[in-house]
Amino acid sequence: MEVMDKLTILADAAKYDAACTSSGVVRGGKPGTIGTAANSGCCHTFSADGRCVSLLKVLYTNYCCYDCAYCVNRRSNDVPRTAFTPRELAELTIQFYRRNYIEGLFLSSAVLKDPDYTTERMIETLRLLRTEYRFNGYIHAKAIPGADPGLTYALGLLADRLSVNIELPSESSLRLLAPDKSRTAIFKPMAQIRDGAARSKAELKLYRHAPRFAPAGQSTQMIVGATPESDRHILSLTEGLYRKYRLKRVFFSAYMPVSDHKSLPVPTGFKPPLLREHRLYQADWLLRFYGFTAGEILDDAHPNFDAALDPKSDWALRHPEFFPVEVNRADYEAILRVPGIGMRGAERIVAARRYGPLSFEGLKRLGIVMKRAQYFITCSGRMLPGLRFSRDSVYRRLTGLEQAALGGGESWQQLSLFGGEGENP
Repeated sequence: MEVMDKLTILADAAKYDAACTSSGVVRGGKPGTIGTAANSGCCHTFSADGRCVSLLKVLYTNYCCYDCAYCVNRRSNDVPRTAFTPRELAELTIQFYRRNYIEGLFLSSAVLKDPDYTTERMIETLRLLRTEYRFNGYIHAKAIPGADPGLTYALGLLADRLSVNIELPSESSLRLLAPDKSRTAIFKPMAQIRDGAARSKAELKLYRHAPRFAPAGQSTQMIVGATPESDRHILSLTEGLYRKYRLKRVFFSAYMPVSDHKSLPVPTGFKPPLLREHRLYQADWLLRFYGFTAGEILDDAHPNFDAALDPKSDWALRHPEFFPVEVNRADYEAILRVPGIGMRGAERIVAARRYGPLSFEGLKRLGIVMKRAQYFITCSGRMLPGLRFSRDSVYRRLTGLEQAALGGGESWQQLSLFGGEGENP
């Protein structure tokens, strides 16, 4: 099979792997090498189905010894199969780079023969790129659960970022849909990557030229909508992954119907839960940058997001005791919890009030968008003059703003991947 035919098959097979991330690593150009990695990330483009493609995103092979029901590459699925050789993939990457098509490589793989064999093939590909072709650009590689720890470490010395897909949010879902996998097997390489990165940082403090292990950290992905776990379950798992394994990102992938397994959503008429994926990303942002915990965002009484509201506004309406926030006295963390005020806006408010009390006009001059925030703040103890509202009226107003922001028109609808009505601008 020709290399371009292999690329067509293996690039298409990689499109379900969500990893819309910047590189997170700085490595300048060196004499005798080609390519650089910058923390502003690689150039992003978008595939036809709306997925963000930052790099040459490809599988090493789609031959797989596993039979995961949700995966298009499962061994029982009748699809064209192929595999690169390490030399073919390394040469392809360099040719794409030289033509300015890409700035780096995202390399994943199905499990060919066994995890060790697959990891060895990936290592050989990256070794060729780094040593023979002198490629100095960004590389994101998927670690294979079950591989020997020494192989995972070797892979991390060649890649900038490693990731291990957690796939499904619970052990029971894995047993049902991916019987060849287990949470223990998935979490083990996550711990290895965490410990390898810590060891590398310690060595770099002692030896300036010590090898760097996955300097951009690790990430993971889980599929949303294939199994019945609640949003609260998924968000709590996400929080635990950040804390225990020091992940840089958790990616959520709306389930695409690729199987007729009896435990999966019926493909006929099924819409991928893209709006739910969007809400999870918004809540993930609250976890990482806004000081929220998973237990605050969702609880036993509210285990799932209100699809009509962003998670921050939903939390605010469920916690009226926290509001209104007095912008001239509240601390930065409290201001961050006001719907419509982001990190930059909160920083501007804290900086500006040092020179005198802020008014609503002053907030507008700072660039604060008042459409959402006006219901939750006071300036010098006063609400916005003439503002009258109830909880129900605020809910209607906020849901209307959200519909407009997501292109929903007069009726709420699923986000679209392809534009037109429902498109996320």
